[in-house]
Amino acid sequence: MSIRRFAVALAIALAVIGAASVAYAQTQPAAQLRTPDVIFVPTPPEVVAAMLNAVKLTKNDVLYDLGCGDGRIVITAAKEYGTRGVGIDIDPQRIKEANENAVQAGVTDKVTFLLQDLFESDFHEATVVSLYLLPSLNLKLRPKLLKELKPGTRIVSHAFDMGDWPPEQTIDVDGRTVYMWTVPKAGGTK
Repeated sequence: MSIRRFAVALAIALAVIGAASVAYAQTQPAAQLRTPDVIFVPTPPEVVAAMLNAVKLTKNDVLYDLGCGDGRIVITAAKEYGTRGVGIDIDPQRIKEANENAVQAGVTDKVTFLLQDLFESDFHEATVVSLYLLPSLNLKLRPKLLKELKPGTRIVSHAFDMGDWPPEQTIDVDGRTVYMWTVPKAGGTK
């Protein structure tokens, strides 16, 4: 093959790959196209345990972890309590890690990880929601939580509160704070 023919073939191949990449990106969910709001910082195991204890987790609960990272909260809930769980994260690398960790833990029958924007996700079936987000994100998420979750649903947050919505419990775990709320009946204090 001559150099000129090779160059033409290479140019055509690159153009096809470029067009295919653009077409692929346009068909993907927005979650893959937006930068995460927070960096991934893992919740230590002792804090995970305190969070799950605070909400009195049972095997009958459905736990949604918003911003699930590597899946440790959902996986721990499934492994230790038999709880069904869903982790939502906007970062494809975190979802990949979470799925790999679920396989290693042997809980793939109890957990699901979704590559989604938590502000656009449907989590109305949750009986427990866990968070480790920034204060501004908790406040932005609060109206959605109160609108979509059933009264009695428990919300637990590592490190950050919900502004003027006072927590029912505040727990210190080796210098780290865990907050817990229960979604009130319609018209209740929020």
